[in-house]
Amino acid sequence: MDLSFTPDEERFRTQLRAWLADNVPRQWRSPSFWSTVSEAEAFELRRDWERVRYRAGFAGISLPREYGGRGGTPGMQAIHDEETARARVPHSVNQIGLTFLVPTVMAIGTDEQKRDIILPMLRNDVIWCQGFSEPGAGSDLAALRTVGVLDGDEFVVTGQKVWTTNAAHGDKIFTLVRTEPGSKRHHGISMLLIDMHQDGVEARPLRQMSGASEFGEVFFTNARVKVTDCLGGVGNGWSTAMLLLSFERGASGLAQYTAFRSQFDEIVAAAGAEQIDDPVLRQRLARRIVDLECLRYHAMHVLTQVEKGGELGAESSLTKLQWSQTHQQLWETFDDLLGPEATLARPRPDADMRSMHREAMWSRSVTIWGGSSQVQRTIVAERVLGLPR
Repeated sequence: MDLSFTPDEERFRTQLRAWLADNVPRQWRSPSFWSTVSEAEAFELRRDWERVRYRAGFAGISLPREYGGRGGTPGMQAIHDEETARARVPHSVNQIGLTFLVPTVMAIGTDEQKRDIILPMLRNDVIWCQGFSEPGAGSDLAALRTVGVLDGDEFVVTGQKVWTTNAAHGDKIFTLVRTEPGSKRHHGISMLLIDMHQDGVEARPLRQMSGASEFGEVFFTNARVKVTDCLGGVGNGWSTAMLLLSFERGASGLAQYTAFRSQFDEIVAAAGAEQIDDPVLRQRLARRIVDLECLRYHAMHVLTQVEKGGELGAESSLTKLQWSQTHQQLWETFDDLLGPEATLARPRPDADMRSMHREAMWSRSVTIWGGSSQVQRTIVAERVLGLPR
């Protein structure tokens, strides 16, 4: 495992850090800022600022220049993720597409798909969302029932997706569809790239217990998509999805470590001296620090493997398990420290902790989406450790 970056990568860090200091609005650095604006306003603020970042050359760090990227190394991408988290830059409005779809397109997409998908996404001209889960097909994704019937050079798609991030803002959706009549389980599935601005596609928001509407549900009623808008080949949807999920589950942990470490400091500050002096709670805080440092070292291990040209494969499930459990346990410690006050949106008149309350609520979901912890443990047992079924 290599814990260092090259001189070129460190020069990139210095350049990026200086640019972020000059361009990230000062008010964004307050943890509570985003709780003071509406979801619609927050989306537009983030979208406009990301266009500024793209024009400055700080988007698509490790992507080839021919597709609008910077042509940097995996180490530069990791530094970018770490420094933007440190500067409290909000998540991209195109996070789903950039983190999961783009590397999949780069790996197995056609030249036309690379050209048509990547640059418009970097400029935020096209917002992508992901349509995997369905009612009755969540962790058991192979139970999906959305169907696509071939009609000439198009598929006619009918079905429903749920827990679709950014559904309300999505221009296009990459989604799993059963395109082979009568097929079962993992067979006969294709990953289709569907225009959401057409008759036959309806997106409805879903409000979460935190009050946010980040998710939505999507209904397809005879929506049409060209056969050429299939990623990975017709009938190869399951293997395409597994490749995409390896990028989702194995995404750089350095940004997560940096963000979680800041959250830890905020939790300690919010708890106050009386709670911190409790020896049992201090033990729990110490355990969280150990968890966070383990996450950092694992992130460097993964980055080392990527820089050597290795593929994440099933080992990406280890990353998903580690960061999601670490994040959830961190906010469980928040609950322990603040007690009943942790469940209130504004627990104290002298401290606006709405953002912390929302993060605590959100943390309940991270061990479910992207493959539940139970599913990830099964993958690790069978495909990494080689244990019998």
